[in-house]
Amino acid sequence: MKLLFVSDSFKGSLSSDETAELLERAAHEVFGPCACSGVPVADGGEGTTEAVVKAVGGSLCEVAVHGPLTEPVTASYGVLDERRAIIEMAAASGLPMVPSELRNPLNTTTYGVGELIAHALDAGFDEVTVALGGSATNDGGMGCLRALGVRFFDEEGAELAGTGADLERVARIDTSGLHPRVAQARIVAMCDVDNPLCGPDGATHTFGPQKGATPSIEERLECGMCNYRDVIVRDLGVDPDQIAGSGAAGGLGAALSVFLHAQLKSGIQTVLDLIDFDARLEGVSLVVTGEGRTDWQSCHGKVMQGVGERCQAQGVPAIGLCGSLGTGALQILDHGIESLMVTENAPMTLEEALGNVRELYLEAAVRMFRLVRVGMRMGSDR
Repeated sequence: MKLLFVSDSFKGSLSSDETAELLERAAHEVFGPCACSGVPVADGGEGTTEAVVKAVGGSLCEVAVHGPLTEPVTASYGVLDERRAIIEMAAASGLPMVPSELRNPLNTTTYGVGELIAHALDAGFDEVTVALGGSATNDGGMGCLRALGVRFFDEEGAELAGTGADLERVARIDTSGLHPRVAQARIVAMCDVDNPLCGPDGATHTFGPQKGATPSIEERLECGMCNYRDVIVRDLGVDPDQIAGSGAAGGLGAALSVFLHAQLKSGIQTVLDLIDFDARLEGVSLVVTGEGRTDWQSCHGKVMQGVGERCQAQGVPAIGLCGSLGTGALQILDHGIESLMVTENAPMTLEEALGNVRELYLEAAVRMFRLVRVGMRMGSDR
């Protein structure tokens, strides 16, 4: 028997690695000696770089860049092998980097993200994956593009810095200085939203308020984003609003897609490809996955959905061990997950569950594997 453990982290309590450790202890308690392995995963949000680097035995590269308010910061990206690098845009332009009292997407920029991409290209990587979650920005990706050599000008010919406030001033775009290695590189953007750049479902109206945009700021940003879109259509002949996901990360999805010809892909599917997950399923008897809370959102680009569908395609059974279940949790059963169990063993508060998370998880894993053992016995009796 060969078991593979592929859980997302339980936010604020258990890491992906810790779930694998506890599952292995439980499996040995129930089955005795058996082959167990764990692989850390994430869905393209926070922690994706760390999970992928650990899964493939890669390393981190630290770079001095500019943060979302142009302050000097040190950010890291992942080196997977001699050709591949992975970047979390939140490492350079993430919302937690901006103090709550300073959150205003008119003032933030993705310049540091462009600096990370440029560093990876200069280092010789020709396949660069960018995770788009967790941004503090709504600059249409202008800052990122500036760091890669694209120049933006207003009507008087003054060059723009590339913040959200500059969207309304863009009158001309010059791509002649775009980093030369972009043309030889394959850029992939992890994106699990299909929002367009502009409109009621666009970057500004959907995500702006959580980044500090008041109604008046939101209206100004939306007008600016529409201007930015129109200049792109005029100068480049591409309408970003026709690209699903162009509104991701405050419009960084549009910048990467239009200017860098990036492919926008599901976060978890990209992660599973990067860690060669399908090959890891060879000879596996059972996969255990899970997450802190399973509900209807789990079927929309989350770890359990991606793992379950890959397992189903290869005929490998997969079950989920989760912290709790919410509305629509059983929808995940339509995505290759055979059954679900929860760690809670009695009514309890969230604080109690988090305070005893390791003990609860281990106990639930033992219960789960004992049920698996019953199924094995029933199968052998036929």
